[in-house]
Amino acid sequence: MISNQSIQAKEALLSPLIIGDITLNNRVVMAPMTRNRANSDGTPTTSMVQHYSDRASAGLIVAEGTWPSREGQAYCRQPGIETKEHCLAWRHVTDAVHAKGGKIVLQIMHSGRIGSKHIKGETVKSFAPSAIQAAGKVYTDSAGMQDFDVPLALNTVQVAQVIAKHRQAAINAIEAGFDGVELHCTSGYLPMQFLCSGSNQRTDKYGGSSDNRASFAYECLLSMSDAIGAGRVGLRINPGNSFNDCSDDNPAQSHISLLKQVNGLNLAYLHVMKSPLAEIDAFALAREHFDGPLILNDGFEPASAAEAVQEQLGQAVSFARHFIANPDLVYRINDDLPLSTFDRKSLYTAGDAGYNNYQTHQSLTTS
Repeated sequence: MISNQSIQAKEALLSPLIIGDITLNNRVVMAPMTRNRANSDGTPTTSMVQHYSDRASAGLIVAEGTWPSREGQAYCRQPGIETKEHCLAWRHVTDAVHAKGGKIVLQIMHSGRIGSKHIKGETVKSFAPSAIQAAGKVYTDSAGMQDFDVPLALNTVQVAQVIAKHRQAAINAIEAGFDGVELHCTSGYLPMQFLCSGSNQRTDKYGGSSDNRASFAYECLLSMSDAIGAGRVGLRINPGNSFNDCSDDNPAQSHISLLKQVNGLNLAYLHVMKSPLAEIDAFALAREHFDGPLILNDGFEPASAAEAVQEQLGQAVSFARHFIANPDLVYRINDDLPLSTFDRKSLYTAGDAGYNNYQTHQSLTTS
């Protein structure tokens, strides 16, 4: 028998929520997930329209990390938001989600030093806060596994240009019909490369102290907020994340510096992932240093998500793997139905297999 406490917790998870200028039907958020289903030039496909439309019952969809300009591309078949064609194609996605009553924001992801000329093109350079090559390799359709490019260090003028491209990406996202944008400041991409001491060896105003290293992400958020309104801008962080060769002498302090700067912007939300480091409670750190709504992420099950919302640890919870295999995740949570599991082998392959062939619970029981 389900307890009254569990019922109340589930009701809390499924209750409406306002974050900034965006009203959500529930607090079950679809986390951004790289799935590599765009065309080679970054244009979203009809498969992506179906994928996001099928999951429109989420309170909020955070669409996958999308490059603001070609030099910011990390992966094969990763979407962009730079050209008119990108915007028109994304409009089909957003229209389909809105037609079902859903809300969707776009995660803006500049890869910095994480990329390859075999993906972006021979003439497209990779840039970073410092000319330090990331350890590791990246898959390319044309040449298999390749080392990450050796990046060029951005000069101060170029930093301002990259910030301006984030601003334009936010404008493009709104023109494409998105309800807002989220800045990707984790997983070793450009904002985190600036934030972390291991990848940022600069001596100008963007390097040195944690406050200086946090200023790039802050200025991106400030510029994006100025362009489309802070109530439509979110931020994603993951203190202690070491993905893509990211390291920091004091990740907790670096993120505290960042949150202290952005707190005054009145952003729509902070999307915070559980820290991989036992000594950092990322959720507690976020609650202490950020005054706005929190979306919690990483490792939640429906029951633990409901409990977290009921206990006000955060205002919403995002799911990644459960949304892959369960397009009707909100329905299954509401009716306490079992969840399907996803096929890890097809996460990043081209085509609809492992992308659009997961069935709803109703389809499974009637087939």
